[in-house]
Amino acid sequence: MRILVIGGAGYIGSHTVKQLLTRGHDVTVFDNLSLGHRRAVPAERLVVGDLRDIDHIDQLMVTSRIEAVIHFAALANVGESVKEPARYYTNNLIYSLNLLDRCRRNGIGKFVFSSTCAVYGTPAVVPIVESEKKSPINAYGNTKLAFEMALADYAAAYPFGYAALRYFNAAGAAADATIGEHHEPESHLIPIVIQAAMGKRPHVEIFGNDYPTPDGTCVRDYIHVDDLAAAHILALDKITPKSGQVYNVGIGRGYSVRDVIRTVEEVTGSKVPVKEAPRRVGDPAELIANPDKIKRELGWSAKYADLRSIVETAWNWHKSHPNGYGE
Repeated sequence: MRILVIGGAGYIGSHTVKQLLTRGHDVTVFDNLSLGHRRAVPAERLVVGDLRDIDHIDQLMVTSRIEAVIHFAALANVGESVKEPARYYTNNLIYSLNLLDRCRRNGIGKFVFSSTCAVYGTPAVVPIVESEKKSPINAYGNTKLAFEMALADYAAAYPFGYAALRYFNAAGAAADATIGEHHEPESHLIPIVIQAAMGKRPHVEIFGNDYPTPDGTCVRDYIHVDDLAAAHILALDKITPKSGQVYNVGIGRGYSVRDVIRTVEEVTGSKVPVKEAPRRVGDPAELIANPDKIKRELGWSAKYADLRSIVETAWNWHKSHPNGYGE
């Protein structure tokens, strides 16, 4: 299949591209490299461009005879979205709607969307099922939910099908350590803790120690990036015209901030300095997936089903790439 991967040089996008190529798909990667990295994808697959340049994307759709789109290009920092909602609505909603409309004009009938568990806000019931009430508590979650609604309306009106994957916390790196996680600045917990273990930062801040959780710190469901990439490909294969599905993608088990710190210490053999800090705005106490639907309908299952195995792959990447992609 000829697939256009928007934001494909980023963390989750690059791992998905790697798996798509392994499966023999013809992949075009479109990325502005603001968050992605040239070295994360094969050079001959990469087209550098911005999501706002919809005419450039339109041209690629035509010249590459694109049959499907996987859309990763989003701003995704929860705290930033609270402070700068305009950036998030512009990029995550307006530019994404332009992309969706060009898919319609060019007869592209398959679309996989990188959504988020942030659409649930603070859930009433954990683990979370897809039918749980959607009540985002930050602009990031609001923009993702709004685009999910647009996808559903397009599928109802046009010969178009989609899948929206509601990620929980992506983590880890490719098993062969050729690609991994590198953000500037880093905002994800596991690489932050690993960097502290390596002496690359003075300490790890724990944002809040009074949540209603077993140890008072936030609890999250960590999903390995390769398992997440595999979910995109399974979802893509099952899309049919005028249909749409949403899936939670997580392992169905939660780990606290202190669990992550302890596991990184065990894997690396290094003590991690910790500093207590106030809660951050927009952080729910507990987010854990119920992944039964994606297991049942797509036959997906997590190969990395515990925190330690996920952290081990992340540690292997950081050991072999102490400066990330070095760009």
